[in-house]
Amino acid sequence: MVMRRVAVPAAGVLLLAQAALAFTPSLLPTLRAAPALRPAVAPRGCSLPKLHTSLHATVSDKEETEAAKKQPVPGRGALKCKPIGVSFAAPDVRLSNEGMEKVVDTTSEWIKSRTGIEARHLLDGTDTVRTLAVRAAEGALAQSGLKGEDIDMVIVATSSPEDMFGDAPSVAAAIGAKNAFAMDLTAACSGFLFATVTAGQFLNNGASKNALVVGADALSRWVDWEDRNTCVLFADGAGAMVLTATESLDEAGLLGFEMHSDGNGYCNLQLPFTSEQKEIGGGVKVAQGSYSPISMVGKEVYKFATRDVPRVLEEALVNAGVDASEVDHLLLHQANIRIMEVVADRLGIPMDKVLHNLEEYGNTSAASIPICLAEAVASGRVKKGDVIACAGFGAGLSWGACILRWG
Repeated sequence: MVMRRVAVPAAGVLLLAQAALAFTPSLLPTLRAAPALRPAVAPRGCSLPKLHTSLHATVSDKEETEAAKKQPVPGRGALKCKPIGVSFAAPDVRLSNEGMEKVVDTTSEWIKSRTGIEARHLLDGTDTVRTLAVRAAEGALAQSGLKGEDIDMVIVATSSPEDMFGDAPSVAAAIGAKNAFAMDLTAACSGFLFATVTAGQFLNNGASKNALVVGADALSRWVDWEDRNTCVLFADGAGAMVLTATESLDEAGLLGFEMHSDGNGYCNLQLPFTSEQKEIGGGVKVAQGSYSPISMVGKEVYKFATRDVPRVLEEALVNAGVDASEVDHLLLHQANIRIMEVVADRLGIPMDKVLHNLEEYGNTSAASIPICLAEAVASGRVKKGDVIACAGFGAGLSWGACILRWG
């Protein structure tokens, strides 16, 4: 006798189960508890996922999902551009962990053991976010062999501009990029990575020939210096990288990328505007105020980073057609050495391939990736042709990764 599988519609499952209750009353608690047999209501503005319509449709779902994850996403592979210059600038004022002990109730060992940070550089009014960005940009140009007028696109990634209307045009003017259009991009600690991919798109499609990407922040301006959980982390600095278009994908130095955001987690890391009503006359009231200090739910940010950063790096590697074993260097946003250790371990990349300098510069937000890359290139650790897996992550929440081939 040959048994044949018959597909049963999902609606029929409920009818069969209800009929079975007449003969098997003991099934009632199980049926009531089974979410698949209860009607579901989607939240307003959302739609429910499609249900499987046969009893045997779920057998290979997990395998199919895993296979789909390993497939490159169209449009997120190599872009016809490559990095050819990088540099950075940091304030002269240096505050060590020992010095931090005089600022807030903490110890040098407590900071180092939990974050890996041993010092940070802070603006004291002598420099600004803009002047740091300009110095970093000038250094990157010098290394690239290009002049300011050769640049036709400037992006400044920052969450703490000198001017709320944006710093990019003034940075472009300061380096002589008279032929460039310039804009700011705000994506917190993911900013430099998002800006690099954005510039890469313009270079890839022929709209631009040479682009300057800057990451610059001064989050020391926005910390509560009595909150030891945040003030020990954040610092100031700027890093810049020059990208140039290539003739073909064979020459490409941006091999693949992936980016994500999830505003449901924004409350875990934020710098919110706080307003007060002010009457301006005639009974009209407006809201005015300023930004509150940075607030962070450390445990949630740590869980987010150690969960989603390895995933997005794996996605970018797949899109680039690169295996983790082929990566020469892993370069993450310089937030916490523990996060770097977990991410490297989950990717199977040894710690001796992980680039880091947060011990000296702390968390400089959008500037941290280019600052670390600039030091690694200057020291000779990163060489022409090296493959670098980069990932930025932070407020938003936002996170992304790109695979670079240097030079």
